[in-house]
Amino acid sequence: MKEVLVISGKGGTGKTSIVGSFAHLAKSKIMVDCDVDASDLHLLLSPTTVEEHEFRSGVKARVETDKCSACGMCEEICQFDAVTMADTAEIHQLSCEGCGVCAHFCPEEAIVLEENHCGTWYISDTEYGPLVHSQLFAGEENSGKLVSHIKNQARQLAEKTNTELILIDGSPGVGCPVIASLSNVDLVLVVTEPSQSGKHDLERILELAAHFKVPVVICINKWDLHPELSDEIELLAQELDIEVLGKIPFDPVVIDCQIQGVPVTSSETSLAAYPIRNLWEKLEKRIDTLQQQGIQSLN
Repeated sequence: MKEVLVISGKGGTGKTSIVGSFAHLAKSKIMVDCDVDASDLHLLLSPTTVEEHEFRSGVKARVETDKCSACGMCEEICQFDAVTMADTAEIHQLSCEGCGVCAHFCPEEAIVLEENHCGTWYISDTEYGPLVHSQLFAGEENSGKLVSHIKNQARQLAEKTNTELILIDGSPGVGCPVIASLSNVDLVLVVTEPSQSGKHDLERILELAAHFKVPVVICINKWDLHPELSDEIELLAQELDIEVLGKIPFDPVVIDCQIQGVPVTSSETSLAAYPIRNLWEKLEKRIDTLQQQGIQSLN
């Protein structure tokens, strides 16, 4: 089983559109949307939910009002202004950090800590294969834990169905969900764009991948919008001994495909479709090589 992660240093590079096209092109795979704060791969794959589960992580405080004497100690010691006093103490869940100080010092033992329901995760069927995806509730933390959880669910599903490829759509940036997405993957495709912010954030994500010693290749999307900066990105990749595996031109049809909710490579009029197909063919050869190396190491 091989895991291929598609990420970008910043949002808006076209990462998810490319992953949606890979889902259309790959023969046998399980897709995972690890952009848990703003998942949108499902918009291109039109999934039908098979399983729906609560994701619980961390704790939040709750007042047992029948025990509360309204002494005000919890309001006084809360460092996050999450407690206000009325007839009894009231805890505002969006402000509560689950530190447990109020529960520890409550003289009436009227405050309890409960596991926090902070999101939902799904296993769905699509026209292109199974999709494991999720949604973290607004304002919640533990995005890295949710990413690790759904990746683990995808691995279990892959083992159960004898699927050899897990295709992962990662989060933009370099934060906790990206770090969790990088864990145990075999190959990373970084999608960038020819802009100053795109180049800057590409450098950050390459440093992160190098830290975790994960093989990386690059794709420059919308390269023809700024050919000179695209050349600079290629020069940077050459200096770092990283292959630019593909260059995709700007194509307004991509937006039409997004509106229609279909992968770009399903369009017969898209100028970007052929370069994306070519990119996938090169990526598939890399995956095959990794699989062969794995077989040889076992022998």
